[in-house]
Amino acid sequence: MSQDTDDIALPLPPQIATEPPDEGRLLRRVVRVLVFIGAGVLLLIAIRLWESHTAEERLVTLARHDAAAHVAVIQPKATHASEELVLPANVQAFVEAPIYARTQGYLKRWYFDIGAHVHRGDLLAEIETPEGDLQLDQARADLKAMQANADLAASTAARWQALLKKNAVSKQETDQALSDLSAKRAAADAALANVRRLTQLQDFERVYAPFDGVITARQTDVGALIDPSSSPKELFHLASVDKLRVFAAVPETSAAAIKLGEKVTLTSDQFPTRVFRGTITRDSGAIDPTTRTLNVEVDIDNASGDLLPGSYGFLHIPLAGQSAPLTVPANALIFRAQGMQVAVVRNGRAVLVPIKIGHDFGDSVEVVSGVTANDRVILDPSDSIVDGDPVEVEGSN
Repeated sequence: MSQDTDDIALPLPPQIATEPPDEGRLLRRVVRVLVFIGAGVLLLIAIRLWESHTAEERLVTLARHDAAAHVAVIQPKATHASEELVLPANVQAFVEAPIYARTQGYLKRWYFDIGAHVHRGDLLAEIETPEGDLQLDQARADLKAMQANADLAASTAARWQALLKKNAVSKQETDQALSDLSAKRAAADAALANVRRLTQLQDFERVYAPFDGVITARQTDVGALIDPSSSPKELFHLASVDKLRVFAAVPETSAAAIKLGEKVTLTSDQFPTRVFRGTITRDSGAIDPTTRTLNVEVDIDNASGDLLPGSYGFLHIPLAGQSAPLTVPANALIFRAQGMQVAVVRNGRAVLVPIKIGHDFGDSVEVVSGVTANDRVILDPSDSIVDGDPVEVEGSN
C-alpha cells in the first residue's frame, strides 16, 4: 500500500519567473516618488511662508490699531433753515418816554394806573402848588404896580414935552422924563413876563399824556413831594405799542444781505404758533467794532397789542441767493492760540484746519470757511491732538 503511494507522481508548482526587472520602469517610479515628495515639501514651505506673512500683517495691523487714536467723526451739514438767518431780537415800543413834572408841589391826584391805555391830551395827574399860586398872585400885583408907574411916567413925559414947546422947561428935564417913562415901561414888561412864566408853571400843575400809549409804570402817589429842581422824579412811563421796534445784531458775514424794505418775520416763545411780520426800516450803516455786528431795526404793526415791549424774540431774515451754510457740533471745535480749528481725518491721519464761524446756535456753530460737506470732522478731539497723528475711525473697516 505504501509503495503504491510512493509511486504516485505529484504535480510540480509553476516555475517563478526569474528574469531581471526593467531598469527604465524602475527609474520612472523613483522620479515620480521624488517629484511627489518635492511637491509636498514645497507646499509645506509655501504654507509656512503664507502663515508667517499673514502673522506679520496681523502684527502690523494690530500695532497700527493700538497706536492710532480711536475717534468718532461727523460730516458738516447744511442748516435746516438754509435760506434764512435767525437772530435773537429785542422788542421795544415804537415811542416811549418818562413823564416828569415841571412845577414844584405835592401830587394832588392821579387818574391812570399801569396798563391803562391813554390818548394824547388825557389828564394823567394834578399837582398842588400853593407857593406857586402865591408867587403868581404877587407877580400880578407887581405887574399892576409897574403898569401904574408906567402910566404915570407916560403922562409926566407928555406934560414935559408940551411945556418944552412953550420953553417953560429945559430940554434936559424933558429927556429925563422920557427916560423915566422908558424905564417904567421896561419894568412893566418884565413884570408881565414874570406873570406869564408863573402862569405857565401853574399850567404844569396838570400833567397830560403827550401821545397815545399805555402807562407801563407809575412812580408816584397822592401826597408825594414833586421837586423838579433838585431831584426830578419820573411820575409815569408811557409807551406807544400800536407799532413796535425790533432790534437785532446781524453778524458781519451776513451784513451784505440786509436790504432796507425787506419783509421779515418774528417768532416768540410766548406765542409758539404765531408769526409776526415786519419790515427792515433802518440799520446803523456801520459794523460795531466791538461785536462785529450790524445793528438792524425792524418795524412791526401791533394793533392787537399782543406783543409786549421789552419782550424777547427771534428775527427771521431771508437770505435768498446765498449758499446754505454748513454747521458742525460745538464739541468739535478746538480753541488754541492759532485761532478756531477743527480736526479732520485725511488718509488715516488727523489734520488741523482753521475755520471761521458765523452764527452760534448753541449746540452747533455755522462754519463760514475752512471745511466742506465731504470732510470728516473729529468729535471731542483730544487736547493733545496735532497734525499728522494717526487716527482710527470708529465703525470703519
